[in-house]
Amino acid sequence: MRTLAAEGLRLDVGIVDYLILTLYFVTVLGIGFAARRAIKSSADFFLSGRSMPAWVTGLAFVSANLGALEIIGMAANGAEYGLMTLHYYWVGAVPAMVFLGIVMMPFYYGSKVHSVPEFLRRRFNRPTHLFNALSFALAQVLIAGVNLYALALILQALLGWPLWLSIVIGAAIVLIYITLGGLSSAIYNEVLQFFVILAGLIPITVVGLVKVGGIDGLMEKVRESPLGEAGLHTFADTASTGNPLGANWIGIIFGLGFVLSFGYWTTNFAEVQRALSAKDMSAARRTPIIGAFPKLLIPAVTVIPGLIALVTVKGLGAENGDLVYNNAIPLLMRDLLPNGVLGVAVTGLIASFMAGMAANVSGFNTVFTYDIWRAYIRKDRDDAHYIRVGRIATIGGVLVGIGTAFIAAGFSNIMNYIQALFSLFNAPLFATFIVGMFWKKMTPWAGFWSLLLGFLASLTLYIGHLTDVFHFNSDLEESFWGAGAAFLTAVVVAVVVTIVTRGTSKSDDELRGLVYGLGGQSTSSDVIISGEKVWWRNPVLLGTVALVLAVVLYIPVW
Repeated sequence: MRTLAAEGLRLDVGIVDYLILTLYFVTVLGIGFAARRAIKSSADFFLSGRSMPAWVTGLAFVSANLGALEIIGMAANGAEYGLMTLHYYWVGAVPAMVFLGIVMMPFYYGSKVHSVPEFLRRRFNRPTHLFNALSFALAQVLIAGVNLYALALILQALLGWPLWLSIVIGAAIVLIYITLGGLSSAIYNEVLQFFVILAGLIPITVVGLVKVGGIDGLMEKVRESPLGEAGLHTFADTASTGNPLGANWIGIIFGLGFVLSFGYWTTNFAEVQRALSAKDMSAARRTPIIGAFPKLLIPAVTVIPGLIALVTVKGLGAENGDLVYNNAIPLLMRDLLPNGVLGVAVTGLIASFMAGMAANVSGFNTVFTYDIWRAYIRKDRDDAHYIRVGRIATIGGVLVGIGTAFIAAGFSNIMNYIQALFSLFNAPLFATFIVGMFWKKMTPWAGFWSLLLGFLASLTLYIGHLTDVFHFNSDLEESFWGAGAAFLTAVVVAVVVTIVTRGTSKSDDELRGLVYGLGGQSTSSDVIISGEKVWWRNPVLLGTVALVLAVVLYIPVW
């Protein structure tokens, strides 16, 4: 095994690798120029005219999540925490994706909202709407910075450029095609990127497994690593916190599997936006469920390479330098792949970071334009004005993302940073959402205060963790409990404030289509329970199959 700290991360790329990468960039920009011709209105720019088929939106839905969090972050987690990282997929994603498709999409799509904050405005009030719009915009540029930082790492390794120049170049590429073609450009590129990402990661996994002697050889080497036997199990050691993740099953199931997971997948507009672009209600509901099936198998090309890096890269896990966990995938690329294949892998990684950043930026420009600019700054302007503002917001979001990329650079494992953001922003939002959706008596001000105080509860735990006021076994354990605290605080506040302000509840007519039990033609309980008339496209059936598969996959690694 080579010690890489002295040699750096520079990849030995050849002319074939550069040609593959150049072809990809030309294709991406070509899609942007082609999508530009279809932009006739703001709905076309921000929601693709609500014309996309389910298979396109489903692949875009999962591809939008295949950014730095998924590739770099999950591989880093695989190296640091072992197979317990699988919880982020089979407990921490699939159930929430199914719930979004079956239960929540009828409300989102049927109410014809442009964004998640707009739904909150209709359900609660303008202060709730403004707080969520601002916090979402902030979260998106912070997460965009993570994807941009990861993209810059690859460009730095590929070309030897300084990190700042790599960040600027990476940002410029995403900026061009989103500014040109809006959401349509992002979605079509995400479908392309889904396949390019797999083409890049599969060779790393296959060659790595061959090098370590297959699955059996990998398991044996993991047992000999600092992780030990515990790194090969998911629930076996969770009765206490004596496991690599430092979390018990309550934190995993409630904090990650319920609050963090449902909070992210059901209320994160960067994901929901893909389903809102679907051509009809049925396609919108199937979008996240279609995405759940590849989500079940993606650990094979993220977590497994992380374990391979753990047992083949000497010294991996340093606090800084080339041997931090975040570099697990780039180190494997450099060690394992020949020219040509290396070009495909580099292109796949760049595609993943561009997909993640594009999702953040397209979500940011929509919320900024519709929920901040149009709602509070410039009302009743013509459609061309809002398209122009959307393009300017795209530029602004990318520029801020460049700055936040340097924040991400300060974390040795970016998953820790991402999960902290989710516990702060998504967990209280999910609590406010779910209570307001199923309890029609919840008042407008209960929505605002539950959202705000839930956020502050999570922030208090996070600051306490950083200052050693509260002790947690790991940063991820803190995010689990921070999410739980945010959720419980938001629920309690929602009930208490509703009791105090019960005279201000909205009428049934105002809530029709926004609350369970008060649905119209598209959001009634019958629509939620029923599905597509063609049996094999029924969202309930498809969702059930996905959940069963998630349970079955756990059995060998329990």
